[in-house]
Amino acid sequence: MDRRLEIERSIIKKFRPCIWHKFVKAVNDYKLIEADDKIAVCLSGGKDSFLLAKCLEELQKHGKICFKLEYIIMDPGYTDEVLEKIKYNLSLLNIKAHIFESPIFKAIGKSKNPCYLCAKMRRGYLYNYAKELGCNKIALGHHFDDVLETILMNLIYNGMYCAMMPKLKSDNFENMELIRPLYLVREDDIVDWGQYNDLNFIDCACTVTKKNTGKRKEMKKLVDELKKYYKDADRNIFNSISNVKVDKVINYYEKGQANNFLDRY
Repeated sequence: MDRRLEIERSIIKKFRPCIWHKFVKAVNDYKLIEADDKIAVCLSGGKDSFLLAKCLEELQKHGKICFKLEYIIMDPGYTDEVLEKIKYNLSLLNIKAHIFESPIFKAIGKSKNPCYLCAKMRRGYLYNYAKELGCNKIALGHHFDDVLETILMNLIYNGMYCAMMPKLKSDNFENMELIRPLYLVREDDIVDWGQYNDLNFIDCACTVTKKNTGKRKEMKKLVDELKKYYKDADRNIFNSISNVKVDKVINYYEKGQANNFLDRY
């Protein structure tokens, strides 16, 4: 218990400026949590989602808004070793989670784009289970770097300017919403929090793809290269999603409707 309390205290003490303040700022700025929300906190077993769980728990205890939390873990086909590590961390951090199985790893085995298919299927299973628990929102552990990488991936591979949003309404599950409270928190600070507390989380436990592969890994390397040219390149790319000059683009889409600059020229 003493160790758990120290881990929790570190979030609001040592890591207050870089984690807690940014977490609270995202919750407030993007209006992620409202009174009487019942939020399913989706734990993957990694550092991001476990930090998210503890931040939301702290906010629930001491925040001004009254809301409920459920912790859920989807097992897409983890090995016994991975599951044991997840359960150990649940016990260490005193998180009581619902664990349910899905056949995702088997389903994506022959896919040409397993990461995309996995993310899509995973979202559906999480929404469905959260709804069964009576939740109206699911919370994911995506952070600043995930947002940055998504912007670059869309620019380079899809030829469009499109960001990962701090919250989204579900298209397929009525009255369900997705929120990302760690939206402004940098990954390096999450890593530092884990190392400071001597925590050992799973990384990518996928049994289909190899570690250190995929487009996101490429984007991380690209960001590092860009920062060699300008140290604030990452911050400015992130900030660009809040500074779009609509009258300086050829075409933009709103609710599926194309808008061309010639229409208002």
